This record gives sequence, structure tokens and C-alpha cells, in this order.
Amino acid sequence: MMKTFCSTIFFILGLVHPIYTQSTTWNVMAIQPYTENKAYWQYENIPVLLIGGTDNDNIFQTQHFHSHLDSLSTVGGNYIRCTMSDRDNGDLRAFEKQNDGKYDLRKWNSIYWDQFEDLLQTAQSLGIIVQIELWDRFDHSRKEWLTDPWNPGNNVNYTYDETRLESSYPNHPGANEQPFFYTVPALENNQVLLSYQRSFVDKLLSISLNYNNILYCIDNETKGAPEWGRYWAHYLHQKAGDKKIYITEMWDAWNVTAGLHKETINHPEIYDFIDLSQNSQTTGHANWVNPQTVINNLGSFSRPVNSVKIYGSRWNPTYVEQGKDADHAVQTFFKNILGGYASSRFHRPPTGLGLSERSTAAILTIREIEKKVKFWDLNPRLDLLSDLQPGEAYLAADAGQSYVIYFPSSGEVGLDLTNVGSSLTGAWISTRGSSWKKEESLSLSEGIRIKPPDDTGWFFVIFDKD
Repeated sequence: MMKTFCSTIFFILGLVHPIYTQSTTWNVMAIQPYTENKAYWQYENIPVLLIGGTDNDNIFQTQHFHSHLDSLSTVGGNYIRCTMSDRDNGDLRAFEKQNDGKYDLRKWNSIYWDQFEDLLQTAQSLGIIVQIELWDRFDHSRKEWLTDPWNPGNNVNYTYDETRLESSYPNHPGANEQPFFYTVPALENNQVLLSYQRSFVDKLLSISLNYNNILYCIDNETKGAPEWGRYWAHYLHQKAGDKKIYITEMWDAWNVTAGLHKETINHPEIYDFIDLSQNSQTTGHANWVNPQTVINNLGSFSRPVNSVKIYGSRWNPTYVEQGKDADHAVQTFFKNILGGYASSRFHRPPTGLGLSERSTAAILTIREIEKKVKFWDLNPRLDLLSDLQPGEAYLAADAGQSYVIYFPSSGEVGLDLTNVGSSLTGAWISTRGSSWKKEESLSLSEGIRIKPPDDTGWFFVIFDKD
């Protein structure tokens, strides 16, 4: 009796199991799948659509990133990518550099890690979710390998013979010739190198696990062996302990219905959400059809589908020639959202729009629509449109209640409204200016014809004004 009484008093005073209590609060408020719709995220107990665009992927290594985050937040952005890559930032490496010019992988560059934590803290204060990528294959091949701290010739910790590493890897990292990504026990079991890799991840987690606005991705567009990603996913979950974290892998293949993407899609016990960023490399109607195939096949294993980068810009001549111009980026962004993605972010220039005039307008447009309709209440419903040509229009709807129709350009379609039981209101909003045209009451019938005001990109939103 006395033990029960004391436990009750201590619980009331908050003196029993403080770690458990803090962890429980953290888990409730942290980013996680929305309890009412597992295909979306919630943060601090509120459902959120994650959208964004920044001019750098490893933004914490740049100066004045605070103002960039402020600008993103001001226009309604709440989602950024954070690669731990440092190949384009000179001496701002994760490790301490000695006087002889070599790195010590057991000692840390405090500036690097202080700025990393500053980013997470600033983002959390602004309600911005950070998707961290642990590894990037482009860091460890070609000219980047020559100055890479992990290269045995650049550190004091191990030799080429001890790690079975070479002094050069001249081919594209997609060739998968770098043993750096084969160290785990199920592959080459390279314990010498793996111990330092774990140390790096431990340092990262010692900071990131203090924040509740973090998602994790193992790699940037990898073609590596699945055992690599599985190892790190299990390692992250183990290190997180009582704190529930959410992890994915990003595969390289543009066709998201085939190949290694199935490793993520078919293993919800390993990967907590899905990243289909590489689908934005696909143009034409397949840009819509392929991810819809994935989402429709998830069934009872529904999870958030993210796109942490959307390709397409006016600055890259090769991309423009391939049809991945600024219009492609904006259209992919809108199609992702109507297609049921939980997040969409514009990739950094020159292969993405970053936080530019076009991407900002797109973000503002979606936030305006959210004032009338919540996307987590909708489902893709192209079947409700008639006289539809591929790519002409896209629809997400809660049939009978609300409809969001996107016209990338010109067109005219019919909309089936047979399930509508009350009067609804319709309004047009421009994708370029984020401005609404006058609302209009819709006369109920079996269907209506819808045609955009011009060919510059429009949404027609139908909602219950009451």
C-alpha cells in the first residue's frame, strides 16, 4: 500500500520515470503519420501538408540561412532537405583538421556541428520539418574523393589496406564501386571503416534526437545494395530508443514502380515512409501515373509518400531540352499534392527552382487552397472527370463535399456531381499570382463543364462555404 501511495504522489509531482514522461511527450508532439489518415503527417498533434523550397540542400553550411528559413516560413513553407554532404563547402567538414592538413575522424569540427544544431533549432522554432540525409554517394567518388576526409590519404585514422579503399574512384558513383557503401556485416563486414561511420551517425543523433521536427533518409538517390539501407534503418531505430523516429531510403531509378523502390514500398517494418523524389525526373503522363500506381498498391500498409526534391528549372539547359523546365517543376509540385503526396519540395538550383518567384507562387497557391479545403480529406479522382485528355486536368476530391481541379494549361472537362447533396461554392485561383477570382454559387446538377480563364495554370476549387 505504501509503495502504491508513494508512486502516486511521485507521479503527480513528476518525479517518477522522468525520461519516460519526456519521451512520451516528445512522441506525441513529434512529426509522425496523421492519426486520421496515415498517408499524411501530423506535427504537434495537428495534420500538416509539408511543402517547401530552398536554394541549398545542406543549408546549415551556408551563411545567413536564418533569413532563408524566415523567407520560406513567411510564404507558407514548412519543409526542407538537409544533406550531411559537405563536398561544396571547402573546409567546413564534420571532422577536425590538423595542422598537417589531415583530418582526425575521432574529433569534430565544432563549427560544422554547431551550425547543424542551429539549423534544427531554428527550423523547429518556425514549425519547419527537416528531412536529414545521412549519406550521399556523390561525396565519395571522382574529384570529391580526392579531398574527402574519409579517404585514407586525408586522415590519420586508417590506411588503404586496413579499409580496402582505393585512392581514386573516377567513375560515376552510380557504378557502385565504392566500398564505403558495403561496410555493413551483411555485405563486406568492414569493421574498421564501419566503426567510424557509426561514430559519425552517433554524433549526428546526439544532436538531432533532441528535436521533434526531424525525418530521416539513409541516402541520396542510391543504387546500392539493400542491405546497406536496412542496416542503418535498424541502427537509427535502436539508437533512438523510446523516441519514435521515421526513416526512409531514396532510390535512384526514375521509374518508381520497379526495381529497388520496392525495397522501401514492400518493407514497412523497415521503412516508415516512402520517398519518390526521383519520379520528378519523369516527364509526361507517366509523371502522374507511376506514383499513383505505387500509392494505390500500398493498401493496408499506407504510409506518407514524400518528395524532398522536385527537378526542373530554367537554369539548366540540359533539363530544359529534356522537358524538365520550370513549368515541369511547378506542374509536378501540384500533381504530387493532388496525387496524395504528404510532402513536396522544390530542388535547389540549377536543377530545381529553389525558393524563387515561381516556386513561391506555387507554395502560396496551395496554402490559399488549404484555407477552403484540406488535402488530407481528399483522394485522387480522375474518374469523376469526363472528356479528359492525358495531362489536361487533375482532380482530388471528397466526393459530394469538396473538389480541387488543376489545369496546367488550357482545356475543358466535365465534372460528375451526382453525389452532391447541398449547394456548393466554386472559385478560381491562379497558380502564378495566388489570387482568387470571384466566388460563385454552383447550381446542382448531374455535372458541370469547367474551363480555365486562360492557359497560364489555374485551380478550380469547389467547397461548402458553410
